[in-house]
Amino acid sequence: MRIGLAAAMPEECAPLLRRISGYATETIDRFPAFRFRVGRAEVCLVRSGMGPIRAAAAARAIMAAFRPEAVISFGLGGGVLPGPEIGDLVVAERLLWLREGRFSEQPGLSVETAETIRQVLAAALPDAGKRLRLGTFITTTRIENKRELAGRLPAGVASPLLEMESCAVAEAAVEAGLPFMAVRAVSDASGEEIGFDIAELCDADLNVRVGRVLLTLTRKPWILPQLLRLARNSRIAGERLADGVMALLTNLELIRTGKG
Repeated sequence: MRIGLAAAMPEECAPLLRRISGYATETIDRFPAFRFRVGRAEVCLVRSGMGPIRAAAAARAIMAAFRPEAVISFGLGGGVLPGPEIGDLVVAERLLWLREGRFSEQPGLSVETAETIRQVLAAALPDAGKRLRLGTFITTTRIENKRELAGRLPAGVASPLLEMESCAVAEAAVEAGLPFMAVRAVSDASGEEIGFDIAELCDADLNVRVGRVLLTLTRKPWILPQLLRLARNSRIAGERLADGVMALLTNLELIRTGKG
């Protein structure tokens, strides 16, 4: 199978690439891309930078250049309700846009496929246990206050996870008529409110830059403890995420045939 992978940040891609014995780098449109094989799967990973606009553009670019048979979005996300903890894996069974304060459904997921992925990952990851669940990915265009958002969630939302790309990638996959899957690891639990605008730390392509971080710290030194905590938690979640994506890629045939 030819699989298109989409992620936003170097911190999300690097742990996965460390698990690959060899890969080729290129630029697709303006986006960094990495080609490699996992078992029988030929894979192209594109790194978009944060946000739905970049994610959609990167997804369309990889579809045009690589012609994948399926698309997988992966990355880190923030828990909204108590339950998911740092490093937990969440497989998307539902996608919601949050735009201008309003929720809307994004099609593209198969609930049956999501359950098969959960079963496959549970079997492939010995320590999965309660640290693996199905959930709802909520794609936003900015950092949201979790406590306020929790009170406005639509009915029936299970294990909601805040992020900024999945719906956009799913929308592009639906337009192309391609199967779509999404998996994320929790990098900040529901009790962790982000006390700064992440755009302050990023360049024009919304990639975190050390210089921008240092400049922000000179203006807001009180955010240093949170930055250090988030960096540590993101490393933990990134490693867990990479294990999950590798297991997913290795078991694509089981997922495709629904024999999880």
